[in-house]
Amino acid sequence: QVQLVESGGGLVQAGGSLRLSCLASGRTSSMSAMGWFRQAAGKEREAVAAISWSAGSTYYADSVKGRFTISRDNAKNTVYLQMNSLKVEDTAVYYCAADFAVLAVSEVGSWGQGTQVTVSS
Repeated sequence: QVQLVESGGGLVQAGGSLRLSCLASGRTSSMSAMGWFRQAAGKEREAVAAISWSAGSTYYADSVKGRFTISRDNAKNTVYLQMNSLKVEDTAVYYCAADFAVLAVSEVGSWGQGTQVTVSS
């Protein structure tokens, strides 16, 4: 299994930026992709972005396209989520994810502990 540790959350005003990081350890050689999910209060966890570990192919939810960028540093076993032009509706706990063949909550094998992102108006 893969262990994931996120960092970089916090409080920011609408229109601002934050960068989340996720460090992977353990059986990282088996990873084919990593991703980010988020869960707002009272809502279901949803996929935000994902990146394939070898080719670097990316996926973004429609709600974040053009504002968020996912990237990875293979040498550091780290994935990043650069979030720009943040909106109040981006407020959520953001979770790093790995060990999945399909980008769906039920398919994720490894989760980070989550990091809070709060966007104020």
